[in-house]
Amino acid sequence: MNQVRCTPRWTHRRRDEGSAAIEAAIVLPSLIMFLCLALAGGRLVTSGAKIDAAAEDAAREASLHRTAATAHGAAHRAAAETLDDQGIRCASTGVDVDTGGLSVPVGQVGTVTVTVTCTVDLSDLLLPGVPGARTLTSTATSVVDRFRQRGPG
Repeated sequence: MNQVRCTPRWTHRRRDEGSAAIEAAIVLPSLIMFLCLALAGGRLVTSGAKIDAAAEDAAREASLHRTAATAHGAAHRAAAETLDDQGIRCASTGVDVDTGGLSVPVGQVGTVTVTVTCTVDLSDLLLPGVPGARTLTSTATSVVDRFRQRGPG
């Protein structure tokens, strides 16, 4: 004789009951943390590239002027315009211009160097352990035309 075992159906289901909720409670915070870290990293990388572009534009613009005073003003305007055009919102911005290349005699090569510093806000990501802001710096150098007349320093 064959004996048939009768076991209630609910006993098999009961062993797995709630395991999906526990798995979600363990995995979901890790996934959210990873997503926020990816967003923060992406924002820093794209912001860094855009700040590089602002420094290059500012250095080129400064190298086209004949005096240090006009070069400083042009570099500040160019950096601000590029950052604005690129959609970068800096909590604080700094533009440092070295116009020593404008004072070299005509016929010699001079350079203008611009350093742009921008503090990028990360507080809107709400990621624990990530600082609210990160300061990024980029430096670019542009050659002054060696045969262009120069004004007083």
